[in-house]
Amino acid sequence: MDVRIPDHMKAVVCRGPNDYRLEEIPVPEVRDGDVLVKVRACGICAGDVKCRTGASMFWGDEIQPPYVQPPVVPGHEFFGTVVALGKGAKEKHGIDVGDMVTAEQIVPCWECRFCRTGNYWMCQVHDIHGFQREAADGGMAEYVRLSERDIIHKVPESITGYTPAIIEPLACAVHTVERAQIKFGDVVVLGGLGPLGLLKLQLVRLKNPRLIIGLDLREKRLKLGKELGADIVLNPLEEDVVQRVMELTDGYGCDVYIHATGEPEGVIQGLQMIRKLGTYVEFSVFTEPTTVDWSIIGDRKELDMYGAHLSPYTYPLAIDFLVKGMVKGEPLITHSFPLEEWEAAFAMAAEGTESVKVVLVP
Repeated sequence: MDVRIPDHMKAVVCRGPNDYRLEEIPVPEVRDGDVLVKVRACGICAGDVKCRTGASMFWGDEIQPPYVQPPVVPGHEFFGTVVALGKGAKEKHGIDVGDMVTAEQIVPCWECRFCRTGNYWMCQVHDIHGFQREAADGGMAEYVRLSERDIIHKVPESITGYTPAIIEPLACAVHTVERAQIKFGDVVVLGGLGPLGLLKLQLVRLKNPRLIIGLDLREKRLKLGKELGADIVLNPLEEDVVQRVMELTDGYGCDVYIHATGEPEGVIQGLQMIRKLGTYVEFSVFTEPTTVDWSIIGDRKELDMYGAHLSPYTYPLAIDFLVKGMVKGEPLITHSFPLEEWEAAFAMAAEGTESVKVVLVP
């Protein structure tokens, strides 16, 4: 496969909060161990939107240090075609020029305590594609370079269209649902039916609990949630969802609450509707702190609280779910935009009324 690689490429570049630009930058140089990928598409994550608007999770505050290292090309939900391999990359990653691939969003250092003990997704250095320029530029560009530290996965061509852009959020969803330890007979509530919530919904359905309840403010997403396996969908703007869940559970509350909105109200709502000795799983990027009475967690309900971060060891499962059709990714990809229209794409992803997953296509 003979591929001509240009010297420069178009890319969205993050230079600071509310300072994103379409620029022409050099195509990354291929070093020993590197893999150069021509990007086919890159999804816009809720985290990308919140990073652009200055969320302290990314830019720091009095508690959290800054995380983003601009200038950097954003985007971690990318896939594409291998067009060049550095020395040793073919053997290390088991891929060749022409293969369709994706990469895990974290680029582990492989040297810290967490990496050495197999907990690479909690790497102390924590380089993630789309947030650190030198270590991990992202996929909102015509090309992206993967280093020898990257975890690269080959994507079967049977996953067609832009559906491979769903692999990263689906892998995160797998990890989240595994943390929930769902049992037969459980009543599970999913707080938020965005792309991640709808993927988690389908995975929860595979666990076969007694009842799955989906919550969202947007009618389009509630409708899609019903189509993808929710038994009941509720809109907190239209009814008292806490009371409704209590009525459906004989006054006890749900067994499992999985939160994926990033909104403080969703946390409080979950703590109110979960039963004593229930399981709460948090997978969100917040734009502001959440204040709750922690005695609910301990003294009143003795809850099991789990955080969920990234997608350890779950990419192969996510790919397999898509190949077998056990999880549907295509219905979630509602809009695609050329790279040049990135501003309109971000605006649509942020508004979220008509869209579910928005992708950029270089």
